Amino acid sequence: MDAAVDLFWSFRSPYSYLAVPGAIRLEQDYRVKVRFRPVLPLAVREPSFFSPDNLKRAKYIRVDFPRRAEMLGFPHAWPSPDPIVQDTQTYKIAAEQPYIYRLTYLGVEAERRGRGLAFAREVSSLIFGGTRGWDTGGHLADAAQRAGLDLAAMDAAIADPASHRATVEENQERLAKSGHWGVPTFVFEGEPFFGEDRIDTLRWRLAKQALRRG
Repeated sequence: MDAAVDLFWSFRSPYSYLAVPGAIRLEQDYRVKVRFRPVLPLAVREPSFFSPDNLKRAKYIRVDFPRRAEMLGFPHAWPSPDPIVQDTQTYKIAAEQPYIYRLTYLGVEAERRGRGLAFAREVSSLIFGGTRGWDTGGHLADAAQRAGLDLAAMDAAIADPASHRATVEENQERLAKSGHWGVPTFVFEGEPFFGEDRIDTLRWRLAKQALRRG
């Protein structure tokens, strides 16, 4: 039986976008199953994280994400629209959020259908890869199809999102118990590895556990 690696991941995190190919390679290179665990972004879970006193955090991400993506060879652009509705000057979160809850619940549904990572790869590539108006037309439906899923069926499954909401809340509790709060965070045997740039450290840990595929 494969070992388990939990991946706590957000549809609003540019670093989550960058982490998906590495997460997929984990399953290819090691005897592990990556369990895709979508969470709401920190800006929604803990709005004070990007409060006026902490705007340097958001400003740093705006500087760091493009250079990291360029270094890794990823297409990149800040999302249009942003998956969360947030004032670009004060970073205050709007009460109405038309995108992030649907995306997160769709992520839960994709994992239930065995295609969580594939869905994350395709949708995050839309959101952070430069597709303007990723929420319009057939963009999301086509992305779901590329992941081996049917968007209409998934939307029907989350029409009453109570169980999906409960899964997201459980994922957030698991993330907190792991010892971290941010995304992407991988957790293996209770040990957290935070950030796309810690995948190599996780690979080292898996190799030490003799989990590399022959």
